[in-house]
Amino acid sequence: MGEVAVKICGLQSVEVLKSMVNLPVDYVGFVFARSKRQISGSHAAVLLPVLQTWSTGAVPQSVGVFVNPTLEELDEVLRQAPLDILQLHGTESPDYCRKVKDAYGVKIFKAFSVKTDGSVHAGAALTEYDGVLDGLLLDTYDPKYGGGSGVTFNWEAAEPFRQWAKERGIPFFAAGGLHPGNVRTLIDTLQPDGVDVSSGVETDGVKDITKITAFVERVKG
Repeated sequence: MGEVAVKICGLQSVEVLKSMVNLPVDYVGFVFARSKRQISGSHAAVLLPVLQTWSTGAVPQSVGVFVNPTLEELDEVLRQAPLDILQLHGTESPDYCRKVKDAYGVKIFKAFSVKTDGSVHAGAALTEYDGVLDGLLLDTYDPKYGGGSGVTFNWEAAEPFRQWAKERGIPFFAAGGLHPGNVRTLIDTLQPDGVDVSSGVETDGVKDITKITAFVERVKG
């Protein structure tokens, strides 16, 4: 397995982003769906230029997180903030994902939410997404927001998704309740291409650079 990618999600602060520029972070996520971490397109437009100041080599890719967005909502955000990737975290159909990808020329990551019984919330058959997705992410199902619950899912449910992504040459990401103390165990267990963290690197709901640094160091060794 190659180096595992790190995605830090739910960024809202220019100051926090500036504190991260010396860390080997691969993806930075901005939440546009209903959430306590939600930002607007105009807010994202202020944050995005910080990514160009990254000092570790490659500039992190920007990821916009949406849950069942309308095309009008996407228009409003992308007109103000030219994101690299759209992470669709709801029940978006394969046809919808294809339409968005063709319309905006962005990469599409599809997130699937795993329920407590191991089933996937409102998931279409994976094969229906053939040729559409540029990445696949598993998270823990949250009935309020769809994901971002800060709780781990049953990792045994991940293998079919990891294998499907591997066969198609796209990255497989794991999220849900990750933090510096458990991310290495998840990596050893699932062997994902990337890991995604948000609340696990926060203190009192605010991104904590000490925890972000510890998380990145645990992943990257």
